[in-house]
Amino acid sequence: MNRKTRKKSKKRVRPRARKSRDSGKSASRGKRLTKRAKERLKVNENALNELIGQGRPRGFVTDNEILYYFPKIEEDVSFLEEIYDRLEKVGIKVIETSALLDLGKGEPSGKEIDASLAFEGDVPDAVQMYLKEIGKTPLLTKDEEKELAKRAEKGDEEARQKLMKANLRLVVSIAKRYINRTPHLGILDLIQEGNIGLSRAVEKFDYRKGFKFSTYATWWIRQAITRALADQSRTVRIPVHMVETISKYTQARRQLIQELGRDPLAEEIAAEMGIDVDKVRHIQKISQEVLSIETPIGDEEDSTLSDFIPDEKNSTPAQLAARALLRDLIKDILVDLSDREQKILKMRFGLEDGVTHTLEEVGKAFGVTRERIRQIEAKALEKIRDHRRAGALEGFENLT
Repeated sequence: MNRKTRKKSKKRVRPRARKSRDSGKSASRGKRLTKRAKERLKVNENALNELIGQGRPRGFVTDNEILYYFPKIEEDVSFLEEIYDRLEKVGIKVIETSALLDLGKGEPSGKEIDASLAFEGDVPDAVQMYLKEIGKTPLLTKDEEKELAKRAEKGDEEARQKLMKANLRLVVSIAKRYINRTPHLGILDLIQEGNIGLSRAVEKFDYRKGFKFSTYATWWIRQAITRALADQSRTVRIPVHMVETISKYTQARRQLIQELGRDPLAEEIAAEMGIDVDKVRHIQKISQEVLSIETPIGDEEDSTLSDFIPDEKNSTPAQLAARALLRDLIKDILVDLSDREQKILKMRFGLEDGVTHTLEEVGKAFGVTRERIRQIEAKALEKIRDHRRAGALEGFENLT
């Protein structure tokens, strides 16, 4: 090594993240995400400038303020990271507003954490056991987080697990906010989805930006939970972007009900939301909840919804009786036709076995041309129209 090379080697180089096995794929994907995020940033430049203007005098902004200016930020965390970069460049920190992440008071105490994890009402034994287990892991200081993040970035699985375990209580505190949003996801399901988001946060966290890990992880946890709610809260899945639209529709409808004292028209909701009437009708259609046919009906709940739903596939007793009368009437009329005419009409209209046949098929059966069968059929139908009992057939026109 020459002297010139040694001088260059003394220069401090910013450490880079260790490449994973699929670094080629993830790198190209990361470039696409970053490019897309930068394009979104350009579109939302005015909102970002307002956010910076609000945070510059005090040196920080809160996560709720970011949500105010960018309501759909949780759908694209790569866009959030671009916002973090811009805030970092102008010396503005991002602070979590919840009690668990109140940086103004330093690290939360054990009592504060227990209070944030307290549940109202009865708590399942499985939840109590889980809370007790995760409560044994102490919280990390900022320096400890940074050290573990460094090791995790280099592929240290033990450091990664420690970083996750120390933030499991954060997942619970966030999951609590989404309880009772849907009967399909209980608290343990929400916690599990949040833990998946926490795992993603550990993979993506960049300790060099100076932000606290818990502040960054909150976004990934929220995103995982909200996506799970969108995917699993309904029998028929609704896309994530439409969940937000349905929420806005519901709010607008409730507000109009209070103002008007009645259910608003689609045109009124469209004017309130600033969208087309056709889009409102589309939202109304897809936002309908699926009802179980076993839903109890009545004050005493002694009957179910299925008791009041007609079976459209099977005939009613009235229809069965009408068909029997029609069948007897047709037999009486066909008796006055020749045997050949009767057989042709029965084959053409499926009067015996329910299977209809083409003119060509009937012609082959009788050894004549299709044109000859058409002539015989027309003559037979003319006889039926002139039959003395033809008027009785008029009452069966709408029978299906």
